[in-house]
Amino acid sequence: MERFFRNIVAFSIRHRLFTFFWVGIVAMMGIVSFLRTPIEAFPDVTNTQIIIVTQWAGRSAEEIERFVTIPIEVSMNSVQRKTNVRSTSMFGLSIVKIIFDDTAEDFFARQQVMNQLQNVSLPEGVEPEVQPPYGLPQAKFCGMFCKVLPAPENF
Repeated sequence: MERFFRNIVAFSIRHRLFTFFWVGIVAMMGIVSFLRTPIEAFPDVTNTQIIIVTQWAGRSAEEIERFVTIPIEVSMNSVQRKTNVRSTSMFGLSIVKIIFDDTAEDFFARQQVMNQLQNVSLPEGVEPEVQPPYGLPQAKFCGMFCKVLPAPENF
């Protein structure tokens, strides 16, 4: 290995112009890459998750699991680009979380889940609710919620 590095150094010293040329090219490529890298103040690093909450008042966790959670899980298994389906059943409440891969867009994931929810047969009076998105970057909400506060003139 030592011989390998000695040969590289010897070649670089003998061919200075060639070495400076390639170092310059690599440095310019690095600068261009740096300048083209997008910078976000609040990048969205979360994966796409869709949460389905279903209430069935007065039922035990076992009944919720058998009649609500399992049918929803089975239906969600055919959703495209999902990585995981997790669920929790408790007294009167079922929570199913579908986690998608990093390339899945939120709209695509919601459309897939809504299409599959239409095919689920649940007990009478039970309506699953798809939770609204959370953890969105601030830029998506700025049109409605963000305000710019002007600084005083002497600030």
